[in-house]
Amino acid sequence: MRKLTLSLVGVAGLAALSVGTLQAQGGGQPRTVDKSQIESGSYAADPAHSLVGWRLDHLGFNDYLGIFGDIEGTLELDTANPAASKVDVTIPIASVVVASSGLRDHLLRAGQDGGAPDFFGPNPAPARFVSTSVQVTDDDEANITGNLTLNGVTKPVTIEAELAGAGTNGMNQKKTVGFHGETTIKRSEFNIPWGIPFGIGDEVELEITVAFEKQ
Repeated sequence: MRKLTLSLVGVAGLAALSVGTLQAQGGGQPRTVDKSQIESGSYAADPAHSLVGWRLDHLGFNDYLGIFGDIEGTLELDTANPAASKVDVTIPIASVVVASSGLRDHLLRAGQDGGAPDFFGPNPAPARFVSTSVQVTDDDEANITGNLTLNGVTKPVTIEAELAGAGTNGMNQKKTVGFHGETTIKRSEFNIPWGIPFGIGDEVELEITVAFEKQ
């Protein structure tokens, strides 16, 4: 999967940037995470600095991308037995950010003549991911499998997750752990098939960057 590295900056500003700019802002040499800084316990997502980016093929010509911000949720972290850790996050679909106001209106537009909307429709319910298992695959990596509920449909999804950072947040002095993750879903499986017959991609790549603060 192609990487889309999201910097932890304002969501509105992110939506207006190109993929190349995003990569440049999040670039640099890979960091070594001091795992001794990580503590077991209950964590809450930092909604101001947790994002889900999405991208899909646009008619075979290019990719289109957008962002969901204001992510909320919890992490129960067990450092002695990472496989016992659990995550439960909620993504507000209604706050989707894209570079085009016309596209955003279309994503949240009601269906015509009382029919189903093309995409999410007005006042869509938040999406939710609840983990069911964590499989450690490497020193700093794990596959997190869980149930994703989106647009009224619940399907199992596996996120390839990587530990991105750990330590004390210099701004609020809270113990924090950060993760990057990626997965691919088919929107048709979540009852969002509009445009697929004429070339708008079914597969949606999701790129996740989330910070959890110890409670």
